[in-house]
Amino acid sequence: MEQRLDFFKANPNAIQALLSLEEQIGKSTLEKSLTELVRLRASQVNGCAFCVDMHATDARKGGETDRRLAAVVVWRETPFFTDRERAALEWTEAVTLVSRHHVPDELWKAVKPHFSDAEIVDLTLLVSAINTWNRLAISFRKMPA
Repeated sequence: MEQRLDFFKANPNAIQALLSLEEQIGKSTLEKSLTELVRLRASQVNGCAFCVDMHATDARKGGETDRRLAAVVVWRETPFFTDRERAALEWTEAVTLVSRHHVPDELWKAVKPHFSDAEIVDLTLLVSAINTWNRLAISFRKMPA
């Protein structure tokens, strides 16, 4: 497949706005390892090859193990993730697939004990941002290097 468009070059002001959101997310109290798991899981759900490759690579550089990275796609079936990570991964899936089931009250109740209100906002912004990146990369066929 060939890349359709370099969205960074085509509209740098729009991309800068998204990068500013990423900068704000980076200032949150969410752990870097958790943010990479969230980005990876949303990218898997969306089928974004570029982002799956990038976030698995970034997570490895941050110290994440290959075993846990391989298990993200089946996180419910493994003992490798903390309760906080499980809550974040489930929230990620619900927000990513919001048109299917919205975000159920049961999930809200499950996430609330693991995150402060500010962190839930940051987590939701993180999921929203990676979904935007996924949609850009998929639409314009950005390829892993």
